[in-house]
Amino acid sequence: MHDPQVLIVGGGPAGMMAGYLFARAGVRTLVLEKHGDFLRDFRGDTVHPATLDLFDELGLYDRLLDRPHDKVPELSAVVRGRSFKVADFRHLPGRSRFVALMPQWEFLDFLSGETKRLPAFSIAMETAATGLIEEEGRVVGVTTQDGRALRAGLTIAADGRGSLLRKAAGLPLHDLGAPIDVLWFRLPKRRDVRNETAGFIGDGDMVVLIDRGDYWQCARVIGKGEHEAVRARGLDRFRSEVRATAPLVGDAIDELRDWDAVKLLSVSLDRLERWHRPGLLAIGDAAHAMSPVGGVGINLAIQDAVAAANILAGPIAAGRNVDGLLRQVQARRTFPVKAIQALQRTIHRNVIGAARAGRMPDAPLVLRALDGFAPLRRIPARILGLGFRREHVQ
Repeated sequence: MHDPQVLIVGGGPAGMMAGYLFARAGVRTLVLEKHGDFLRDFRGDTVHPATLDLFDELGLYDRLLDRPHDKVPELSAVVRGRSFKVADFRHLPGRSRFVALMPQWEFLDFLSGETKRLPAFSIAMETAATGLIEEEGRVVGVTTQDGRALRAGLTIAADGRGSLLRKAAGLPLHDLGAPIDVLWFRLPKRRDVRNETAGFIGDGDMVVLIDRGDYWQCARVIGKGEHEAVRARGLDRFRSEVRATAPLVGDAIDELRDWDAVKLLSVSLDRLERWHRPGLLAIGDAAHAMSPVGGVGINLAIQDAVAAANILAGPIAAGRNVDGLLRQVQARRTFPVKAIQALQRTIHRNVIGAARAGRMPDAPLVLRALDGFAPLRRIPARILGLGFRREHVQ
């Protein structure tokens, strides 16, 4: 393959989706992925209706859903033992009236397989970028861990919330502050016809159970920096507190036998003030780290990829320099990112903060309203499922 026209660093949802869309437009595209496979645990795996609709537009919907997944048509919250229905996706437009819970490795493996069908696409696994190549103030490629210098007309940083490339480029970062971290772990369960994904709020505690069929993917919310203190109190107390907040786990909590099975997600909430420099564009978590609240990170990342391809792929395929167009991608995506982050900050403060401080009433007014009047549940479903200013493939 000749030097790529687009070089994408990072083979996560943003990078792989961008790779597919640029190559689909005939743009020579190379993705660099530092790992040897996509098998990373506890990554975002909620594929929302807006993302599923994009795959429908691309003619890939049915093949994607041939991969293992569970459908979540409704979301609920359990406060001090009482269940409240919160969101109902069954009234959304289109075919995708549910959230698909699909392991991220399945999603990325599927997307990788589809991109490899495209003659303009290539991927280099186990290839880590180590820095930028710059000429006269313009980014013209990256250096790699194995000593290579890879050049391209446009470099896309899709290398996640700890993005090396955005740091190397000196892109200014605005840290919004995240008051929480999350402890992830798995517990076995019996497969049931009904998906029972829900959030549980107890006395000063919050646990989310994601129903993955034959196991629970569990998230316990803790205060920022409290991980070591939680461990110091002991695993027995941890198990007891999880069971008290989320009784649905039952005796399965006893299967959590050591701290090695509990993984820390250090939550970040930030966004770049400028997503681009000449020759370089940041998208996905590299441009804006999202809280796990709502599970929207993967979907915003994919929307970024679609916007970038819609704006840039045609001009690149025609041989044009697109430096002057990079700001259009940021302009297109800034509002939805800011809107979702504002909602996440509100939930951090007024829901999670209140729950952890023990200030959550037995029956909050908003939950009583959503539970008691079914049409209201379409509003959070639309915000979570479709987001703001959603993209369509051009």
